[in-house]
Amino acid sequence: MSTPDTVRFRYNQAILAAAIIAFVGALPLANAQAYLLPVLLVPLAVGVWAWRAGTDANPRELRLRALAGQRRIDWDQVVELSTDPRGRAVARLDDGQQVVLPAVRGRDLPRLVAATGQTLPAGADETPGQ
Repeated sequence: MSTPDTVRFRYNQAILAAAIIAFVGALPLANAQAYLLPVLLVPLAVGVWAWRAGTDANPRELRLRALAGQRRIDWDQVVELSTDPRGRAVARLDDGQQVVLPAVRGRDLPRLVAATGQTLPAGADETPGQ
């Protein structure tokens, strides 16, 4: 359950619509032979992932959500927020580990930082290469 101070980042919901269309399209194939029923699991898994995956940020922590699990990271563990060559947001943690933030793009970093209650220094919200 999200609180009012939580900022949510999710993938485009067109992925969910495509998964539903793929599921409906796979129904005749799955009904043709019983051994083809597992074909329905692929669009179902994509649909659940599109509905669930993303990043939630609030002043206390980051919550990274995936298909079948989540990871909570306290802001105290985050040393740096940056982007990778593909334009995805990456958090570098105090133990040296780098974590890609699901559904967060480089251009979303100012919103992510605002969720902490902090402000960016002047000119820092310009992401290079974008």
